[in-house]
Amino acid sequence: MSVISALVSFALVAALLTIVPGLDTTYVLRTAIVSGRRAAFAAATGIGTGALAWGVAAAVGVSALLTASTIAYTALRVAGASYLLWLGVQLIRATLGKHRAEAETDDDRRATAWQAWRRGVLTNLLNPKVGAFYLAVIPQFLPEGAPHLVMGVALALVHNAEGMVWFSALILAAHGVRGWLRRPSVRHAIDRVTGTALIAVGLKVALTPG
Repeated sequence: MSVISALVSFALVAALLTIVPGLDTTYVLRTAIVSGRRAAFAAATGIGTGALAWGVAAAVGVSALLTASTIAYTALRVAGASYLLWLGVQLIRATLGKHRAEAETDDDRRATAWQAWRRGVLTNLLNPKVGAFYLAVIPQFLPEGAPHLVMGVALALVHNAEGMVWFSALILAAHGVRGWLRRPSVRHAIDRVTGTALIAVGLKVALTPG
């Protein structure tokens, strides 16, 4: 397999993964609605940063170490599940009782670009399933004789580029109807759905054995 054919083949696989609705899509959409385009693009960049880190890790064998080490994988899984559960509870909590009233009048609730980027990175890095995907897929697209690290970074950048195109379309679409989506009743409904989804994913990660 040549380098070009490897990149093209991987791009097809990564494109399918990118457009399947998941945690990353949910997070970017909610950030676009609540905090605007700048923060949403920062969130998307953060997710891409995390994916790039996983790609490099898979290329140099760090992900293989996580898979081989039950303790390391379990520690990552527990940390990731805890983070997702915390985010989900915080979102739902902000829509209830006095917290709901405070949220409706508190402009600080909107994430800054830095906060959105950081959460995007953490959401991606603390998801062991992302590491498992890169570990399983990237080695299949490493041509013989090609430097593994360089090729791993190239493949991760292909995935990042596709992700940014997809996220950009979602962010621009959300911005067009942001006025309606930012109504308190609609926003709280979105936060509850997002929070519930985060909790569900967190529980799945916590309860699914490696």
